[in-house]
Amino acid sequence: MAITTSIAKTDLLKEQIFKAARLLQTGKNIVFPTETVYGLGADITHLSAVNRIFQIKERPTNHPLIVHFADLGQISHWAENIPSQAKKLIEYFWPGPLTIILPKSRHVPYCVTGGQDTVGLRIPDHPVAIALLKALGPQKAVVAPSANRFGCLSPTAALHISKEISAEVSMILDGGPCKIGLESTIISFCDLKPVLLRPGGIPLNAIEEILNQNIIVSVNHSNNLRASGTLASHYAPRTPLEVWPTETLQHRVDELLNQKYHVAILSWSEAFYSQHQTTEKIIKSLKHHRMPSDPFDYGYHLYAKLHHLDDEGYDRLLVEMPPSLPDWLAVHDRLQRASHHFAIR
Repeated sequence: MAITTSIAKTDLLKEQIFKAARLLQTGKNIVFPTETVYGLGADITHLSAVNRIFQIKERPTNHPLIVHFADLGQISHWAENIPSQAKKLIEYFWPGPLTIILPKSRHVPYCVTGGQDTVGLRIPDHPVAIALLKALGPQKAVVAPSANRFGCLSPTAALHISKEISAEVSMILDGGPCKIGLESTIISFCDLKPVLLRPGGIPLNAIEEILNQNIIVSVNHSNNLRASGTLASHYAPRTPLEVWPTETLQHRVDELLNQKYHVAILSWSEAFYSQHQTTEKIIKSLKHHRMPSDPFDYGYHLYAKLHHLDDEGYDRLLVEMPPSLPDWLAVHDRLQRASHHFAIR
């Protein structure tokens, strides 16, 4: 019975994938899974569907989209003048959570790139996404940002897709929880040297090890190149979020509780969590959530936890500042942008 059920589920998923491909081929928008977050997709050859992404997300049209495709042999169809260093990263990390920005080919419309002569490309590492992209046919690609309103929290499971987004798309292709949970790392090769524009699923030190050189970090618009997810305020839950160092977090908790706020704390350190387990039982307006002390596990759980807390009706989310170590760069980036209106102290 278990084997029969498994086969039935597999056949149903195949049917759903082909249905999603047909919808894309006819100019519809769908939501589909990747290993990073769920994407709001359109067939790159249907410009009306591409333009509809900006309308659905309420996204500025000069903010570029990432091109997803399945076959490494197609890269020269989408990009030109690919440097040897980029090829090294592609060979090592694709499929995977790495977006490479390169000079675009004539096959990439300017509405995808935000009017720029560059394009962000990646091959996702998710079986459903790969099957979908292959089902589209040769020399096809899906352009997709995260499936959320612009600047809001990215979905890492189908249940995170908002009612507003669901109402605007033809299908949500459910591929289960995303195994990375944070957006892709973005590396640009449009200057003489590789530049990190957004930390993400691939750690910076892993990239530097493959290239055998230090990478320029430019995550705060010190260059003129626009890339996905790099605005100062981004990835934000509906509930106001603040990030505080461990030594001052308790003082901020006390301030908000004195103002009758309902507060949720996200902490990663054993010392802080152990110290406040008793306090939580006494104070009804305070809830304490333990986050992983491993940076990759933390990143995997972060968005899912914030989605959950958004539905709980808190007045404020207080996050213990993560360690200032290289492996935490992506988590720091997301928390900094999510708390932009309450800057990290």
